[in-house]
Amino acid sequence: MMKKIFFIILTFTGILLTVPLSAARIVAEKTGSKINVTVGDKYFTSYVFSEDEKYPFFFPVNGPLSGGSVTSMRNGEYPHHSSLFFGCDQVNGGNYWQEGLNRGRIISLNAKIVKQGGDTVIITDECIWSRPESISPIRDTRKIIITAPDGASRQIDIVIRMEMLTHVTIPKTNHSLFSVRMAADLSVLNGGTMINAEGFKNEKETFGKSSPWMDYYGRRGNTIEGLALFQHPSNPWFPSPWFTRDYGFMSPTPMYWPENGTSTVLKKGSVLNLRYRVIVHTGDHKDAKIAEAFAKYKSE
Repeated sequence: MMKKIFFIILTFTGILLTVPLSAARIVAEKTGSKINVTVGDKYFTSYVFSEDEKYPFFFPVNGPLSGGSVTSMRNGEYPHHSSLFFGCDQVNGGNYWQEGLNRGRIISLNAKIVKQGGDTVIITDECIWSRPESISPIRDTRKIIITAPDGASRQIDIVIRMEMLTHVTIPKTNHSLFSVRMAADLSVLNGGTMINAEGFKNEKETFGKSSPWMDYYGRRGNTIEGLALFQHPSNPWFPSPWFTRDYGFMSPTPMYWPENGTSTVLKKGSVLNLRYRVIVHTGDHKDAKIAEAFAKYKSE
């Protein structure tokens, strides 16, 4: 049995954190159309790739201390928001984001666990973008790396390679690429905070602004939990402008601000390589040292 040594952090917000010093063992198990990931003895997340879903996604994405998800699933008003996910609307007339499987789906072909049981879980997947009676526009391959840098945080690295199987046109759309729908209790509308790398806060100050990262967090009882999303500097359009909402949504969304003002055009055979990092953390952006974490990430 792994021996855990603990220390206490008193944050500048006055919140006590109990954090294990030793690295947690991370385990993944494939069960049906899910890969479930456990950090230490706590369930963290599932990579869901069911054939009746629009696209693969992560849910829940549990906070390190509360054990409750910092993200939320679909609701009546926004049934196309699935926790932590990747997709795109308006691809060659198809819809790989909003509800309706016949409008387009991102289909997982080969989700598998390639490493688990130590301090890292690695998941790979190959996905085809498909809709009835149409040429598949995109094939993507994914590498997902899950770690626990310390007892107060969890980390998901996502590397996605998108290959254009035909000429692709994406008219201006606010629904594109990697996105997060936060849990309602952490939203700005319920007292939470959304802040970018430049210190601008909430939807009014962050919408449409380019920034390398965004953090979204709120209070849960006697603690604070949240999720930060990084874009890697090697990504096309870096730093992309962000589509943000006070009700709990954030996404670096270049397709809403296309360079020609009307559409994004990608030639057949071209490739987009995209990298993102998700940090699920305890405390606010200063407690979690989000700026310092991004400085390290950009050099990786």
